[in-house]
Amino acid sequence: MVFPFTAMRAFGCVIGLVLLLGGGMASRAVAQAVQAVDDRGTIIRLTQPAQRIIALTPHLTELTFAAGAGAHLAGVARFSNYPVAATRLPVIGDAAQLDTEQILALRPDLVLAWKSGTPAAAVVRLEAAGLPVFVTDVATLEDIARGIEVIAVLAGTLEASERSRAEFSAGLRALRARPRNADPVRVFYEIWPKPLMTVSGAHIISKVIELCGGVNIFGALRPLTPEVSREALLAARPEIALGGSSAETASGFAARWAALPPPLGAVPAHHIAPDLIQRPTPRLLEGARLVCANLDAARALRR
Repeated sequence: MVFPFTAMRAFGCVIGLVLLLGGGMASRAVAQAVQAVDDRGTIIRLTQPAQRIIALTPHLTELTFAAGAGAHLAGVARFSNYPVAATRLPVIGDAAQLDTEQILALRPDLVLAWKSGTPAAAVVRLEAAGLPVFVTDVATLEDIARGIEVIAVLAGTLEASERSRAEFSAGLRALRARPRNADPVRVFYEIWPKPLMTVSGAHIISKVIELCGGVNIFGALRPLTPEVSREALLAARPEIALGGSSAETASGFAARWAALPPPLGAVPAHHIAPDLIQRPTPRLLEGARLVCANLDAARALRR
């Protein structure tokens, strides 16, 4: 007896869950098939919920734990440091160099890849080896909750993921309910100092800046993480600089900016821990609250 699948929305795609029962009784279930459409438009079908998952980026590791499927992880990408349990899992390389042999040796039944970060050639190699690869992307803040949901569907942990999805969605609604200022703060976000690199308007960090009542001064550039010159930065007239990758402490980040020639040296510079703002996970809410507080302070300086 086959029951019809249940449809859900995740990443703008339809997710199907099919429960196959033997003998007409739930107690005699022989298989539970799950399927989802990833951000390439590829349908990923599993004969049963994934039990051995490989996450190819740190943020996908975090999302898998948030989905209640941390116990299903068989391997993670380098720098997967949250939650602490992730640090005890086998490491399969990073975006620059994945260890295909190690991945195959771990016998995964699902690989989670990042559309914007996992090399397409690596995805092709893994699929050629017979592994199901689900490729995700995060274009909006709402996609974080949807990302948790789709992983939970594929891992069979949908009920266990309800709390984290609800908490993230509630936190995001609270930030969106903040009073909006008609005159946005001009923000420069630094993701790398040499060469100087920032984010475009398509990047999720830019979405956080907008959420907090700011405008990304390089939002119109086409590359997701464009390189910019000191002259372009000066011409863009930032009111505040945010970043974190170029320094480990707030004082170190502020000091490096203060050493720049005027008027850039006078721009308030605030450090945001990269893991809280550069990873699209539930912890992004913590980073967003810090961004909002810093933009509020910059706005107050106008008075």
